[in-house]
Amino acid sequence: MDIDKVKELVQLMVDNELSSISLRDGSEEITLKRPSENGIASGGDHSPMAMMPPQLAMMPAPAVALPQGDSPVMPADDKNTVIESPMVGTFYASPNPEAESFVGIGTRVSPTTPVCIIEAMKVFNEICAEVSGTIEKILVTNQQAVEYGQPLFSVRPD
Repeated sequence: MDIDKVKELVQLMVDNELSSISLRDGSEEITLKRPSENGIASGGDHSPMAMMPPQLAMMPAPAVALPQGDSPVMPADDKNTVIESPMVGTFYASPNPEAESFVGIGTRVSPTTPVCIIEAMKVFNEICAEVSGTIEKILVTNQQAVEYGQPLFSVRPD
């Protein structure tokens, strides 16, 4: 599925205050659900463990150099570019629990550099930087639930 189509669907949901949307086009099918005011998506079991594939749910979280704790999201500096989450889902810093993080502080990225994976509805979506520069801040923690448009990385442009 084309990520631009997903972005358009999410924006349609936000603009029209929809809580869920399901579409089928031939063999492609997508269902999107937004969290309610209490932060829980309507319908079904949407706990982080329920959304995680069984092989990941049973594995310990990988050791990655990310901020720890429940600190609020820090805004990027005015001179920096922010890489935002293109969807609601779970942030993963590496392609699998045994692998190193896609990027760390000081990593140089180009528009096609993968920076993380966002898992949504049991689909793992590789997210690319879409900018050129150097990662200065990582604004979320591994396996953290993220919202559409939430800042993930602060990048100092080239």
